[in-house]
Amino acid sequence: MRSEKKRKIKDMYLTAEKKQEIFTAYGKNAQDTGSAEGQIALFTFRIKNLTEHMKQSKKDVTTMRSLVALVGKRRKLLAYLKKNDIERYRAIIKELGIRK
Repeated sequence: MRSEKKRKIKDMYLTAEKKQEIFTAYGKNAQDTGSAEGQIALFTFRIKNLTEHMKQSKKDVTTMRSLVALVGKRRKLLAYLKKNDIERYRAIIKELGIRK
């Protein structure tokens, strides 16, 4: 039983390689972790994962709270991008398919 728990902990959904892949695709390069686009893409990936988890675990209040916090962070970054550079905002929305 204990080894099964350890194995589940090791099977993380967000590895360092996945983060680099996200930042390479949406940032300027893999080390560009501070750009708004890279952060929004990372938050979107995490939100999708937590949403899938919440479909199975409806009573998981802690995960729901962190999901709401992530959505709020992403909204703030999107508002910042929309205010400062509307073209970058439109591009990231289109790439990630966030807005309908």
